[in-house]
Amino acid sequence: MEKTVTENRSSVVERHPLSTSGFEIREVGMVKSVRELIVRVIGLPSCMNGQKVEFANGARGMVMGFTEHEVQVLAFGGKGQIRAGDEVYNRGEEFRVPIGESFVGRVVNSLCEPVDGAGPIPSDGREALFGEAPGVMERVPVDQTLETGTRMLDAAIPIAKGQRQLIIGDRMTGKTTLAVDAILNQKNAKTICIFCCIGKTYSSLLKIVHLLGVHQAMSFTIVVSAPASVPVGEQYLAPYTACTLGEYFMRRGRDVLVVFDDLTKHAWVYRQLSLLLERAPGREAYPGDVFYIHSQLVERAGYLRKDLGGGSMTFLPICDILQGDVTGFVPSNLISMTDGQIYLNSVLFNKGIKPAIDFGLSVSRIGSKAQWSAMREVSSRLRLEYVQYQELLQMTQLRTRLSKEAESRIKRGEALTGLLIQDKYQPIAMEDQVIQLFALQRGMLDILSPAQLRQFKREFGSVVRQAAPQLVTELRSKKVLTPQMKQMLEECLTRYVQMLTTPSKTAS
Repeated sequence: MEKTVTENRSSVVERHPLSTSGFEIREVGMVKSVRELIVRVIGLPSCMNGQKVEFANGARGMVMGFTEHEVQVLAFGGKGQIRAGDEVYNRGEEFRVPIGESFVGRVVNSLCEPVDGAGPIPSDGREALFGEAPGVMERVPVDQTLETGTRMLDAAIPIAKGQRQLIIGDRMTGKTTLAVDAILNQKNAKTICIFCCIGKTYSSLLKIVHLLGVHQAMSFTIVVSAPASVPVGEQYLAPYTACTLGEYFMRRGRDVLVVFDDLTKHAWVYRQLSLLLERAPGREAYPGDVFYIHSQLVERAGYLRKDLGGGSMTFLPICDILQGDVTGFVPSNLISMTDGQIYLNSVLFNKGIKPAIDFGLSVSRIGSKAQWSAMREVSSRLRLEYVQYQELLQMTQLRTRLSKEAESRIKRGEALTGLLIQDKYQPIAMEDQVIQLFALQRGMLDILSPAQLRQFKREFGSVVRQAAPQLVTELRSKKVLTPQMKQMLEECLTRYVQMLTTPSKTAS
């Protein structure tokens, strides 16, 4: 290999025998010092933020910042093998990761390298990790709902395709379960799902991968793995890798759902890197640009125009808080940059109300625009009735004698709560939700005991499908409850509730 050094000592022209042009131009710098994963390099005057560099031992790195005389590089791999004085090469390339259809069904790390032991993954190309978000003129208004399979969400806090909906709550309140249920419900929706694990324990990641496999969800899911056991640099890149993989499918007209679990730990990782980079800490020791790195990420969600592919990418970022405090630096940042939040209340969770969604603090700012007309009709008063029931329950806790009106409202609230409680990993089809909420709206569930209500939730969808299969098909296609459909539902509901509440049925 021939080397010719130009006037700038850091610029080197190398002749490669296999190169078509015969020459490869690159800068050659030198490692000045190494601190954990941050390598300080001199002699790379032309590199830019976010560019890829290579070390002499084969390890890769990404430019994270500059000072007056040196470049700060985040190293991936080769920890302990990079020494002061080693050469560093810059070819002027952006940091890119491989993408393609073959990644579906696989578990990869932040560099899109397989970690599931199933062999190499053929790629369809490479894309820049820090791509630009689609502009306003490249998007279209959302008009389709993302069916999560959770009654509380689809009825009262609907999510639209292309939306960014934050899931926030204390530890162990079911945030990951809610997101995984949304993935499981995409089985027949032809939606590509990406689960991005950031800073979780390796055992938690294995449980999620096993769960997705058991429910046959890995056939349409990619898992980006960055558990707490991997270097912080890979944990920092993980959400951008997941987003880049999702954009590949979005530009090809596909719908994509990305779950980030969770961005609180991603902020911790970035704070750690920033302290190693000697950047001035701000509020809660976070650097000032932690808002920028998350807003840069979530802005990449959206619904593209038809001529740009017509696909959508929906984000469900997860945020951990402590003791219900949403005023922290990271939670308040994430709330301000998303299109709504789903707040999970630990008090409701401990009462057995699962999912423990607090309707008072949860909101979806744009999802109702894409909600089914039928669902909007049967759930219009659901949220108000649920909040009023919770307030009435608190007011009457110490009273022994209640008015008939208060008793009837409490009875209806109990039926509403019983209907909304849902077992984990059992998503419900949207048409079944509409049918059940129609029964609630007609007041037919108020007379059922808790055991009868559980039986109703299990059986009534099958009863309607057997009695009027065309009704369910029409509801799925038109998404509207016509007067004829309502009449058929009334007849099925009346017959079923009478059968359910007869003494013989109860006794048997």
